[in-house]
Amino acid sequence: MNRRLFIGTMAAALAPASSVLSALPTPGNTTIAVVRSPDCGCCGAWIDHLREAGFTVEETLSDDVDAFKDENAVPQALRSCHTALVEGYVIEGHVPAEAIQKLLAERPQAIGLAVPGMPIGSPGMEMGDQTEPFDVILWNASGTDVFARF
Repeated sequence: MNRRLFIGTMAAALAPASSVLSALPTPGNTTIAVVRSPDCGCCGAWIDHLREAGFTVEETLSDDVDAFKDENAVPQALRSCHTALVEGYVIEGHVPAEAIQKLLAERPQAIGLAVPGMPIGSPGMEMGDQTEPFDVILWNASGTDVFARF
């Protein structure tokens, strides 16, 4: 096979891949609205993580974050320190940007994603080299499932 034929074949083979990749949501075009307590430093670190990943973040400080969680049907067992809304989904706690990007690309039938509690090593909860494994939980009206593991 000569070089021109090889290059033409490869270009034709890769063209569909580039159209698929361009169809995925880009974080820079996505706004995440975060509601958090004004006294919470880890929430600010999580917001920095989202911005570093390319998301646009609108931040609202509230002394009653639980009321916002109640309004958005966040189950007690899944709650953490902050709650966000993105493209019709609820994001609860220290969910990695990578999981949010996967959620937006796959668009499953769900209310949202949650990282219950505040696991060490999750975005915003970094403590040097200390980490603990954690799950990102997807929830909908019929229950919960593990969406990703970190």
